[in-house]
Amino acid sequence: MSITLEIIGGKWKPCLINSIHSGIHRPSELARQHPDASKRVLNLQLKELEEHGAVRKVIYPVLPPKVEYFLTEMGESLLPIVTLMENWGSDFMSEFYKRQQNKAVI
Repeated sequence: MSITLEIIGGKWKPCLINSIHSGIHRPSELARQHPDASKRVLNLQLKELEEHGAVRKVIYPVLPPKVEYFLTEMGESLLPIVTLMENWGSDFMSEFYKRQQNKAVI
């Protein structure tokens, strides 16, 4: 459990894995996909995913520099976990928002 959390623990890491899997590879596209996350946080979490071997960063030798991220084999192996997290969140979304509203009323 601790190794899994080390690799995908973080508010945006599962979202980044899912987005990269869905075909969003450029940092600017990832930032647009997740507007609530700062670019700094996204870059830090992408760097951590890269250091753990879940994503691979490709820097193209063009001007201006072009960077893209791709899932590695290990990153692909995380997709079932990320999919389960997404499905669980969808299943309990209405309950979550209902509880949030109740907290705001109190």
